Parts: sequence; C-alpha cells; structure tokens
Amino acid sequence: MCGIFAYINYLEPKTRKEILQFLISGLQRLEYRGYDSAGIAFDNAEGKTEIIRQSGKVKVLENEIWSRDDLSVDQSLDIHVAIAHTRWATHGAPSPINSHPQRSDEKQEFVVIHNGIVTNYKDIKQFLTKKGLTFESETDTEIIAKLIKHIHDNHPDLTFRELVEQVALQLEGAFALVFKSILYPGQCVATRRGSPLLVGIKTKSSLSSDHIPVLFSSKDILVRLRSSSGLREMDLQTDLKRQKDITPTGLIGTKIQRSDSTTEFTPLSDHAEVEYFYASDASAFIEHTNRVIFLEDDDVAAIEDGRLTIHRVRRDFDDKSPLTREIITLKLEIQAIMKGNFSSFMQKEIFEQPESVFNTMRGRVNFENETVILGGIKDYIPEIKRCRRLILIGCGTSYHSAIATRTILEELTELPVMVELASDFLDNERPIYRDDVCFFISQSGETADTLMALKYCKQRGALIVGITNTVGSSICRESHCGVHVNAGPEIGVASTKAYTSQFISLVMFALVLSEDRISMRPRRTEIIQGLKMLPDQINSVLKLDDQVKAIAEELYTKGSIMIMGRGYNHATCLEGALKIKELTYIPSEGVLAGELKHGPLALVDEAMPVIMIVTRDKVYTKCMNAVQQVTARGGRPIVICEENDNETPTMAYKHLKIPHVVDCLQGILTVIPLQLLSYHIAVLRGCNVDCPRNLAKSVTTE
Repeated sequence: MCGIFAYINYLEPKTRKEILQFLISGLQRLEYRGYDSAGIAFDNAEGKTEIIRQSGKVKVLENEIWSRDDLSVDQSLDIHVAIAHTRWATHGAPSPINSHPQRSDEKQEFVVIHNGIVTNYKDIKQFLTKKGLTFESETDTEIIAKLIKHIHDNHPDLTFRELVEQVALQLEGAFALVFKSILYPGQCVATRRGSPLLVGIKTKSSLSSDHIPVLFSSKDILVRLRSSSGLREMDLQTDLKRQKDITPTGLIGTKIQRSDSTTEFTPLSDHAEVEYFYASDASAFIEHTNRVIFLEDDDVAAIEDGRLTIHRVRRDFDDKSPLTREIITLKLEIQAIMKGNFSSFMQKEIFEQPESVFNTMRGRVNFENETVILGGIKDYIPEIKRCRRLILIGCGTSYHSAIATRTILEELTELPVMVELASDFLDNERPIYRDDVCFFISQSGETADTLMALKYCKQRGALIVGITNTVGSSICRESHCGVHVNAGPEIGVASTKAYTSQFISLVMFALVLSEDRISMRPRRTEIIQGLKMLPDQINSVLKLDDQVKAIAEELYTKGSIMIMGRGYNHATCLEGALKIKELTYIPSEGVLAGELKHGPLALVDEAMPVIMIVTRDKVYTKCMNAVQQVTARGGRPIVICEENDNETPTMAYKHLKIPHVVDCLQGILTVIPLQLLSYHIAVLRGCNVDCPRNLAKSVTTE
C-alpha cells in the first residue's frame, strides 16, 4: 500500500531533469503498490521546496511535471534531496491535496511521504489543533509533517535525525516515513515500523564496509506528550528520576537519545561521490544499483554530507535486533520487472509459471534420488516433527495455497493441520502453544494482518516458519526459519505465479517431513515424479489460451459466475473466483461441489455461468453427480477435465482438457485456465489488469 521513493546525490552532479526522471521512473516501478494519486518534492531554482501532486496514475503526474516551464530543468546540482510517492488511499479520497508529499506549512519547511496508517492520528491532530495549527488535507500523514515542525519550533537545537526519532516515538500504527526539509539542506531522514523500507547505495569507489553499525544514544533529551483528557506538552527539563516513576502507559513519546559516537558509514575516501535511494521495494532502483540495506523496525536512517548513519533509541533488554545492518547485493535484474513482449505484467507472470515452478524446486528436489532438501528449515526439522499441530496462516491467495495443501500435509506428516485467515485469527485470539508450528504465508512478506498474527504466535512461544517471495521482508526477518518460494518478482496486483510457487513449497515441506517413513515411500515417489513433470504440463495448459479467450468472449457480459469443485480442487475454485472478482469486478463464487444441494443450486439456470472442475481422482464420481444436477436444472457447465477423460466432455456445454497429474498437484494445473479466464474477461471489459480498482499489491495496513 503506497510506494515510497527518494533520491539523494552527493558530489555526483545531476541536472534537475535527470533527478525528475529518476523520481518518475522509480514511481512507475512502484505503481503496483498504489495508483490513485502521486506526488514529488524537490528543490526549485530558488532553493525552496517544490511540491507537485496529481490524482490518478503516475503518467498524469509525469505529464504535469513536463508541462511546467518554470523548473529550470537544465540546472546542475551537486547535492540534492528529492522524494516521491504513489498513493493507495486510506484517509481521504484521491485528490491533489490528499496526495503525498504532505507539508508542514505554507513555507513547506518539512515535507514527508508515508506508507502505512497512523492509528493515533486523531489524538495528535487534536493536540496540534489546540496549539493553533490548521490542516488542509484529510490524511493521517499531514499530522506527521505538522508534528515535526511543532517539535522543531519548540526545540530548535535538535538535529534533523533527532526530530524524526521524536516523531516516530509518538506515532502508533504501521509506517515507513521519509523526510525532507529546507532547514536541513542536503539531508534526508527515514524510519520504519511495520512497513517495508530499503536503502540503495551507489558509489564509484569501494565501500568502507559491508556492514553499518547501529548507533545507540547516551544523552537523554525529554520531549514527551501525555495522552489523557487532552494532550499537553511536558517540560523539556523534567527530572529524570521523576520520569522513572512514570509508566509508559498513556505516553505518546518517550526519549530522544543523542549518540556521542562518531562511527559512520561513508565511501572509502573523503568527499567521494555517492548516491542513495530510499524505496519500499528494490525494484524502484534496481536499474541504478543492486546494493541495498533492509531497515529494521524503529531504525532511523539519516543521510548528511554523503554519510549514512543508522540509529535506534536506547537498546532495551528484549531488543534482539543485530548491532549492524548488512549491505546485501541483490541478484534481481531489471529485465525481471519489465513486461517484455506481453501486454501486462499479469499476462507475463501467468506465462512465466513453467519457469517459476521450476525455480521453486531447483536445487531442492533431487528427482533421481527422490529426496527433498529445504535449507531454510533443515535445522528445525526435529523440532517440527515433535510438534502437536501445524497452523497455516495467510490472507487472500496465500490463504488459498494453505487450503490447497492442507490435505497432503496431513496425509504425509500425520499431524493435525489448521488453516486460518490472519485477520480472523487475530480477532478471535486463537490459543497458541509452545509446541505449535505456525506457517505464515505471504507473497510480499509484509502483509499487515499476517505479520501481526506472526508476532502474536511468536510471543506465545510457537515455532515460526515463513513462506514468502521477498528476501529481507518483515516476515523473513521475524521467522525462526522459512522457505523462500523463488517465484521471482511479481508486479501484477493479482497474484498468479506466487500462488503456484507457494503451493509447491508447502508440498515440498510435506515431502521433507515424511522422508523417513517407509510406509509413505510409494506416495512420495508418486508426488516427486509428478513435480518433475509439472513445468512441461503447465506449458501444455498455457497452450489452451485461445480456447480460454473464446470462453471469455461469452462470459464477459455476464452478471455473475459460479466455480465448482471438490477435494483437491476446492482451493482452485476459491482462487479462481477471487481472480475473477479482483480483475473483472464480476461477482463470483467458489463453491464446494458437495454443498451444491445445500443452497447454491438455487442459483443455477440457463443464464448462470457455471465452471466445474472434474478430474479423475477419488471424488470423480461425486463431481459427475454435481455436473448432472447442474444440467438437470438447465445449467450449461463449462468443465475443466483431464485429457484422458472422454466421458465428462459429453455432459459439458464447453470443456477444457488439461494433462493428468497426481491428485495433490491437480490444483496447480486447474488454476491456470482460471487465471487466463480472469485475465481475458478483464481485458474484454476494459479493466486495468495490473492495477484493479481499490486494490494494492502489498497490503501493509489492517
């Protein structure tokens, strides 16, 4: 939700035009995170902050920027800070005034961009309003810009970094923030809590270190706000001893702490050229550099005079974060986030699935020896085998991948498996025990509900296993162990290849846990050989694209669609219905075929499109009964069946034939026609395939 991008050049001359092009390019790479409005802030020819904001997609902002003739675009700048943002609206409708960057005042002394939600913004807004500040937007972000100015006006001796620390201490909720100020030229400060934020580094000289020390403070400065019947500012010189007697409850802020350390990160030689990038996702700057730092919660990353420092408030006893931040070299290539010859990212990602599922298995499944090794969980296998139950937790598509693999997990591990929606799991405060193993499944690794559920389970002593597609994500760092699904970058908001890779990752986990069970060997052999054939079989299914498009041409004007199946294909029905809802805005329902007579059959008539999944497995006869019930009521079922099945097509209005595969892997092949169908219907209806309305790729708010 929302994309953050900032660019800082130090002694590396860039024209204002180049800087603006960097901002626009970065936002376009992040547009999948938010696309209802966008904005930028940079220094104009007079040395003041210029803000340009527009509703709509980044292209609208770009047109507005290049239509301006007062920007002195050819002026070269040795040192400059520019920030940019693409928004997914939470507080306030999309409009230029609600877009980011948000400003502190008409002079625009402080500007900020924000990803996340500030849950206590009303209290802070009430406090600032009583202080005489007025607000121009409906956003929760504006209070951040106003708050930093208020603190600065009352304590002008604080550094920019200390101001940001104080602001962060007083905010509740999830956020990633980047600040720029005309009062601190050439400086840029960022912080995060619960929302992702990365630092990219580009320098011509060698880096002084691959690790940046985290600095902790030694000098206390008290700037505290109390929340009670109203907010009131506490005395800066409050006695330290008295403060020890005040419990944290009810305090919006605590201490700012200055560091007496001079340890900093800088290029190897003094005054060396360096460029920095802040972004929500490495895809925003991967064309410029692949050296990144993943910031941890409550890190404050400050850039001044070409030097980067990372600070935290005083280290608490239970603070387990490492004392350094590693500079990681990413293997992501710019080609991976380009559309290539495809019309959309979603179409590209659907057709990448033969490669993505192979990459998920590569180096892990030995088809000759029929062994599976998952290095990320290898050391925890004995502990997992001793657990009392497995709990799979996710949202949306990730939740469906858990449903799809629950049965095979129970069969091979002989452990009870629970599947939970992360939001519902938290609402009901499910009991968690120390001998539980909890899997948290998320494409981005930043999904807010899933991350909060993870912390809930971790506090109760459960073993945490992360299943993500993003290296360095919050779920990766918070988990005890995990599996990276290796699907590659997924830009389209509607997940496709990440789903099939999550599916395979969970199947591989089941294979690992059953490796020493003689009774399971025939079943394991069957599944492993099925995995071996999957890439070629997916290619065969993708060749049905023209047939799927022809079906889409009949369905795109319909008012609703029902998708039906049972057994291993139940999850496919749910996932297919979700894709149709997400992309086409047509109400669609995934129905368990066994429940047909208990309500859904009332919807069936000649006008109701019914898609049925019927494969040759132990529930085949029951699925055929459901087909007969639909046709008996005048329904015209569109059936997805197997190539060796000649009976089922005779009862179908239309049919699609897919290759036969072992039952527990059927969901990978049967979901692909539904992905293609949702894509083609969306195109025919004129919908934006990559950026469906009201949705964002990475859901970092509750």
